[in-house]
Amino acid sequence: MDAAQQEATARARELQRNWYGEPLGALFRKLIDDLGLNQARLAGVLGLSAPMLSQLMSGQRAKIGNPAVVQRVQLLQELAAQVADGSVSAGEATDRMEEIKKSQGGSVLNTTTQTTNSSGAPTVKRVVREIQSLLRSVAAAGDIIDAADTLAPTHPELAEFLRVYGAGRTSDAVAHYQAHQS
Repeated sequence: MDAAQQEATARARELQRNWYGEPLGALFRKLIDDLGLNQARLAGVLGLSAPMLSQLMSGQRAKIGNPAVVQRVQLLQELAAQVADGSVSAGEATDRMEEIKKSQGGSVLNTTTQTTNSSGAPTVKRVVREIQSLLRSVAAAGDIIDAADTLAPTHPELAEFLRVYGAGRTSDAVAHYQAHQS
């Protein structure tokens, strides 16, 4: 790989970190490990071709262009967490993955039973991820930051919201969300 390719890959991974909280290679490897998948199976569940998944993992491509695929990634992350904490068995996880594979994405702000905690309320992290996904499906992180910079002099709170949810890390957005609950 020449210097220009290395630079492009590093830039793609940084964009992925801004958009998805971490480079997609790391995120997808966690899903593969946590859910006992291989790359071909993960690609199938997400609705991506195996070459596209490989390009996203390696940093040859930066962005997942289809919001429904982004939503499936989020659903798989939640499922992996449920498997890890023992609230979902391996058999149930396989069934859920089939449901996720068939999901068309629908509304980014869809709250099904898979996105709720034991009381039936959406989890804070899920709400935050839905907001992030919605913002990131309409604009790239750099464009969101530009918009925030434009708004900052007259609407600082809105600018902060755009920066935190549109271009920040999920953990920072969760903290922001919790700090602004009445």
